[in-house]
Amino acid sequence: MRYEELTIEGRNAVLEAFRSGKSIDKLFVLDGCQDGPVRSIIREAKKHDTIINYVSKERLDQMSETRKHQGVIAYAAAYEYAQVEDMLKAADEKREDPFLILLDNIEDPHNLGAIIRTANLAGAHGVIIPKRRAAGLTSTVVKASAGALNYTPVAKVTNLTKTIQELKERGIWFVCADMSGTVMYQLNLKGPIGLVIGSEGDGVSKLVRENCDFTAAIPMAGDIDSLNASVAAGVLAYEIVRQRI
Repeated sequence: MRYEELTIEGRNAVLEAFRSGKSIDKLFVLDGCQDGPVRSIIREAKKHDTIINYVSKERLDQMSETRKHQGVIAYAAAYEYAQVEDMLKAADEKREDPFLILLDNIEDPHNLGAIIRTANLAGAHGVIIPKRRAAGLTSTVVKASAGALNYTPVAKVTNLTKTIQELKERGIWFVCADMSGTVMYQLNLKGPIGLVIGSEGDGVSKLVRENCDFTAAIPMAGDIDSLNASVAAGVLAYEIVRQRI
């Protein structure tokens, strides 16, 4: 379901947004403010497992569009997040092996949108992102996805490593992009699979990488040693497509 991306300001407006079920990516609260209405907002945020950032009044003033934030500002997503279970169900209904793309530390919304677009065209059943250190479903992501968000679900999880472990118990194995890994052409990428892509600078984090079954390297013949994250996702996703065909 698509929403209008919003910056929501003011205590009543933010509280109503939570209670109406709107997808809130982040909540910013004036540091040290703990009166009744703010405590109610924080309780709702925790109930929805929303990221809470405690910031200074100067920071809130900079973020505010109305200058009437009353100590709280919330960022609402442009699209509703899906559940990982929805992706597995979609694969089952299509009688296909699950194909998921998981993103670790992808904070650039243009990269996220481009990867969602690739995921759709490569036949992936969904994209999984962590709640922290990740771009949310902003209007920039919607635009960069070129309409793919209407068809490819995106789930936001609290702990990427735990999600990988749970999915491994259900028969999905995981390959992550890493320059020190095995050349992708030498790997068997068939069957139920999760492709893990890290950020351009730091790559896949150590703990996530250690929980993957394989690491895949993309052959490089140039003078620099890394690809843009969305390009790397496309190259590896289509190697999975090639092997499935």
